[in-house]
Amino acid sequence: MFDFFRNHIKIFMGLLMLLIIPSFVLFGVEGYTDFRNSAEPVAVVGRDKITQEQLDAAHRDETERLLASRPQLDRAMLNSDVARRATLERMMDERVLALAADQMHFITSDQRLARELVQDPNIAALRQPDGTLDVQRYQELLRTQGLTPETFELSVRANLARQQVLQGISASAFVPASVAQGALNAFFEQREIQVARFAPQDFRSRVQLTDADVQQYYDANPAQFQAPEQVDMEYVVLDLDAIVRGIRLNEADVRAYYEQNQASQASKEERRARHILLTVAADAPAADKAKVRQQADALLAQLRQSPNKFAELAKQHSQDPGSATQGGDLGFFARGAMVKPFEDAVFGLKQDQISDVVESEFGLHIIQLTEVRQPAAQPFEQVRATLEQDLKRQQAQRQYAEAAETFSNLVYEQADSLQPVADKLGLTVHTATGVLRSGPTAADAPAVLRTPKLLEAVFAADALRAPYRNTEAVEAGTNQLVAARVLKHNPAHTRPLAEVAAQVRERLLQQRTAAEAVAEGQAKLAAWKATPAQASLAAPVLVSRNALQGLPMPVVAAALSADVSATSPAWAGVDAGPAGYFVLQVRRSVPRPATVAAQAQQENAQLAQMWAQVESQAYLQALRQQFKAEVVAKKPAQNQP
Repeated sequence: MFDFFRNHIKIFMGLLMLLIIPSFVLFGVEGYTDFRNSAEPVAVVGRDKITQEQLDAAHRDETERLLASRPQLDRAMLNSDVARRATLERMMDERVLALAADQMHFITSDQRLARELVQDPNIAALRQPDGTLDVQRYQELLRTQGLTPETFELSVRANLARQQVLQGISASAFVPASVAQGALNAFFEQREIQVARFAPQDFRSRVQLTDADVQQYYDANPAQFQAPEQVDMEYVVLDLDAIVRGIRLNEADVRAYYEQNQASQASKEERRARHILLTVAADAPAADKAKVRQQADALLAQLRQSPNKFAELAKQHSQDPGSATQGGDLGFFARGAMVKPFEDAVFGLKQDQISDVVESEFGLHIIQLTEVRQPAAQPFEQVRATLEQDLKRQQAQRQYAEAAETFSNLVYEQADSLQPVADKLGLTVHTATGVLRSGPTAADAPAVLRTPKLLEAVFAADALRAPYRNTEAVEAGTNQLVAARVLKHNPAHTRPLAEVAAQVRERLLQQRTAAEAVAEGQAKLAAWKATPAQASLAAPVLVSRNALQGLPMPVVAAALSADVSATSPAWAGVDAGPAGYFVLQVRRSVPRPATVAAQAQQENAQLAQMWAQVESQAYLQALRQQFKAEVVAKKPAQNQP
């Protein structure tokens, strides 16, 4: 199908140029820019739009970051609409704070940026013996993340500026000790109560249901007995593992890879050394340099006579603050960790040998090699399985793009079956039954079936129309494509009474018994308030917000909010739903136990911190209103997977 286009590519390029160039003349570049920017936004912050493409990219980065730090997380959960909404809210907050920082003229100085960078443990690990940053390794670290130092530092500056907007609020928030004490005493207050519970199941004998009652409840509540829309489907997955399974290696390739791996292991040799550093500036006068050189030569002469005094002399004379107190010890390091003159000297020494005076950009060094650590070579047969798996995955990475194109083409061109693509690429056609629009109900269902894009494709109108055809190839994850085909479609419908009669009867019974429990409890409450001596209550217990004593929270909340006088107890009735109806007598208020000074101080600090967070969030919401931040996309349901 695509051969015709490939064979006539130059002709099509010429036609496209003829079409595009006049349109630039007529409409200008701005027309194309406006067209690109006119995409429907999912959110707006002032005049700034957040497009679906930007949200997808940000959420993809956030998902990969979370999975890298916590591999046990479920990718399907991170790809849910609720998780995507959280990413959108964060993006909106960042843009609001950026606008506020710009309006307030907040900037980040070079000194503040430097302090922030050295607090990053990944960057702090790149510091050299003299305390300076290894710029080359710093650049390499950023390159692995697709960043340059300029873009990374710009993002850090922007983040620090955004933080300044809320730091003024959080730093200035405080709760006076008297206010904190009053709030904490009220929060931890205890109440002594007695309770009587009227459980719905105790009233089952009072309720008699007829077939007419069941029919009436069924007719009045059809939504409770809906069978959700679902499909039975087949699907096929292309990923690196599938390609790996089809790769066959020959002995020569594996042997060659083993030799390369051994050479790589040998290059990972690490050496441990200690040094004495005498600092001298590169632009220092020649006389000063000569004086430092004389000191270094004198120390070297001493060491030649007494090598075992190296650590002692390093403590006395080395000007490297990081290693002098350790007798000049620098620990183990591999090639690339030190400046070149220093590295060349270390890796040219033999065990316990002392170098001549070595000059680097930091000054003059005298170095002693103390230990060599090199990975031991492993026999071929011992590492063969691991090497074969690594080599297969490397080849699979190279073959994936071509396989993905074949996969996408075949599921489209032979849309009445997934078997051709499975046969072509050595894949397996899987089946799944009872899949809902929100995904499969089984907890152990494959994660790929919970991919929102796949579910959207499966439940699209075209996919649900018989004769059923393949969906397009959908990207379910990194290096993972999936296509599906509906086998059977069951639209949402009300299940017949004969099928759900037992369920209808049970729900109606629960409703009637709950009503009986409430009626009985309310009657007893009125009687006991009139004649407290006749009350049949459980033994008194102390309850508080952090000691519920097995009671539902609404019951404890009612107890804590009751107006207790010094002369008579208070009464309350609480309908706790399925838990039943509770009648409670609140006998007295009990102050919280006394706290030690350290605990009180900690509680006050925590309360102040919570108060600062609340004020910061309130200020952020005010900024959202000021900069007219608004979500355009529909908010997902919270119970969505």
